[in-house]
Amino acid sequence: MTVDPAVERPDLILVVDDDQDIARFVSVNLKIHGFEVVLAGDGMEALELVEQRHPDLAVVDLMMPRMDGLELTRRLRANPMTSALPVIMLTAKGMTVDKVVGLTAGADDYLVKPFDTLELIARVRSTLRRNQEFREVSPLTGLPGNTRVRREILDRMRSGTDYAVGYVDIDRFKSVNDVYGFERGDEFITALARSMHRAVVSAGLPPAFLGHIGGDDFVIVCHPDQILPLTQQAVVDFEQAADELYDPEHAKRGYVLVPDRRGNLLKAHLVTLSIGVAQSTATGRKYADPREVIAVASEMKKVAKNQPGSYIAVDRRKADSGNDGPKL
Repeated sequence: MTVDPAVERPDLILVVDDDQDIARFVSVNLKIHGFEVVLAGDGMEALELVEQRHPDLAVVDLMMPRMDGLELTRRLRANPMTSALPVIMLTAKGMTVDKVVGLTAGADDYLVKPFDTLELIARVRSTLRRNQEFREVSPLTGLPGNTRVRREILDRMRSGTDYAVGYVDIDRFKSVNDVYGFERGDEFITALARSMHRAVVSAGLPPAFLGHIGGDDFVIVCHPDQILPLTQQAVVDFEQAADELYDPEHAKRGYVLVPDRRGNLLKAHLVTLSIGVAQSTATGRKYADPREVIAVASEMKKVAKNQPGSYIAVDRRKADSGNDGPKL
């Protein structure tokens, strides 16, 4: 059975309240508006359901037996596996102190009972949207992450327009971290983000897309005619910026000395870029899923890494031929 990547399950909401009437009221209204719902009577039961069902958001009553909403929220925040789960706190009191205590414990929002149904739905949707936007953005560069990258490729697939996907990676990036530390390494990553962004902006119309999928890996989605000018500009820009991030003596001699596990010093040349490109045209391939496109671009990036210096490897393979694309 083939699963359409565009079909996503409804958001699953965990409702935690010992008052069955309120729990049913919240559950019915959430279901009417297209959400899936699972119910828990207290914090202890909620923790078990979180582990089993992995909800997208929890609506939690403040006052409950065994484990109240505050303790539940604190435990969720203390566990790395559930620390990002958004929580809306329900309270029967309108006192400011209860709102502050709930937010201090880690709740993302609160509702005072009795509450309006439309307000409940609005707060659930806005909290889910904020959480999704947060998860889809790289904290280091502020660029869209994996989920947004896949959605961008899927949108281009659906539109029927030609597109190219470039997978960008810094060569010998580990040597930077080994010699200078992770803080300097982050400077190289942000320098690449700026270089890529300048290139994307200068590409003009149609708008090109830039995403950061983690570490020193970036993805470009653009029209096939834009991919070479864009990546060529990014390479030149980044190499200039990277030279300035090295210590002057290292930049001048063109390499750094990296200790191996035995303490021997090995030469590592300065960083360059490897870029792999997959296209919707020229190859005759019919991609059914964004992950297939990214996989081909990643494969071409490995081809680029086998070449000296910065290199752009474009997938132009037909049935039985291979063409790596131009070297810079």
